[in-house]
Amino acid sequence: MAVPFRLILMHRLEAVCTSSQNYNRQRNIFVKLYKSIRDARSFSTSSVRCNEDRGDSSDSSSLSAKLTSRQDLLFRRRRHLSPLERISSLLPQDTLSPEVMQLREQNLQEQGGNANQESRPETFMKDLDTDQAIDAAKEINTSFHHEEKQVPPILPGDSLLTFGELLMAEYLKKRVEFRKMFQLQTGARLCSSWGFIQHDDIAGQPAGSFLRTSRGVPIFIRRASLEDYVLCMKRGPAIAYPKDAATMLMMMDVTEGDDVLESGSGSGAMSLFLSRAVGSKGSVLSLEVREDHLRRAVLNYEHWRTTWSMRRGREWPDNVRFHNADLCTASSLLAGRGFHAVALDLIKPHLVLPTVLPHLHPGAVCAVYLANITQVVDLLEGVRCSALPFLFERIIEVPVRKWVVAPAVQKDGQYHTRTAPTPDKDQSQEDETDRETSTEDSSLTFGSIPYIARPHPEQMSHTAFLVKLRKYVQ
Repeated sequence: MAVPFRLILMHRLEAVCTSSQNYNRQRNIFVKLYKSIRDARSFSTSSVRCNEDRGDSSDSSSLSAKLTSRQDLLFRRRRHLSPLERISSLLPQDTLSPEVMQLREQNLQEQGGNANQESRPETFMKDLDTDQAIDAAKEINTSFHHEEKQVPPILPGDSLLTFGELLMAEYLKKRVEFRKMFQLQTGARLCSSWGFIQHDDIAGQPAGSFLRTSRGVPIFIRRASLEDYVLCMKRGPAIAYPKDAATMLMMMDVTEGDDVLESGSGSGAMSLFLSRAVGSKGSVLSLEVREDHLRRAVLNYEHWRTTWSMRRGREWPDNVRFHNADLCTASSLLAGRGFHAVALDLIKPHLVLPTVLPHLHPGAVCAVYLANITQVVDLLEGVRCSALPFLFERIIEVPVRKWVVAPAVQKDGQYHTRTAPTPDKDQSQEDETDRETSTEDSSLTFGSIPYIARPHPEQMSHTAFLVKLRKYVQ
């Protein structure tokens, strides 16, 4: 009965130790196993002493002799092993590299050929009774599974990551930035230059977790926002960037329940922002003259709705109607409808304003997205020549300037520290003390570490001009 159990236990230990990224956890498991074995030996020794007190001298002497021999054998095995030796001693020989095999041969020569066999848990477990070994193994397996399945508690309304969701993987260190949007799928891998992560290991984790790759690099995993999706989704034409789309929504003052007209669906970025703004009670009519662009916009819109419903547990409002039509000749689609706002992303928007004007509520806003200043001039000239009742309230562009604000770090990797000046030291001594102060003593003191602040080397420059037109009553 003991031999099959030892084989099963060794198979479990070898399977556990083959994963390099869980090395620290496995070391704790082996420590627990060693402690349980030591406690079992201590219990056996105490029982022998108790028998001696009762007068069972013959039985206790034989047991003491056996325990003494076992303790001597265990003492001979107690030597300091490197992590490489401890792991390699538990693996079969056909899986070891030549360097590890050479290390084994050296140990065999130094210890007379007994080190390899004595270091294996098979001989180590021979000194235990079968029942004691079974109890120790059950305790270790129970703690191991408990540690693996332990998940932080989630708040009401939150949920763990599930297959089908859109996630973002991020890693930033010393200006090396890694950002990738991916959909969680069964059996897939998240690959990067710093190793890979199995999607099966991500599922069931809370959002906003750090998971280590096969090379031990921590990658931050979180759910993708609408801004992330718009920037990373597949696109045909250029998208309306989130910074511009947010400004256009403020220009138009779009609220829940509004009816909005959009011309120039593109890749569907602005359609998604409008869909979220009007909510389930509103509607968006989106027109696109190119059929291939319209297909891409519809695919992106439906993909986001599907993944969002998996995340929230309820459906995204189906409030956008896409049509392959030219706004100049789409009077039939606009018949009998009124709009609270209009968003235009066209090369020549002044040509469609006469068609839009009758269906725009008085005092409502038409926001126009234009790539260059020449288009802005043409729009102004077109409105002037057509004598359309529009007020040019604003012509802007929206720059975004990123900044780097971080603790000041020296070349040796330690933080600069600040110390209060003392009257007994001159300025040179103060500077020297400032450089040599240990960060361990002052890292927890508020204001002890200075920060650097400078513009980020990568900046988002011009994307578009935004023109705000408001309809007035003549």
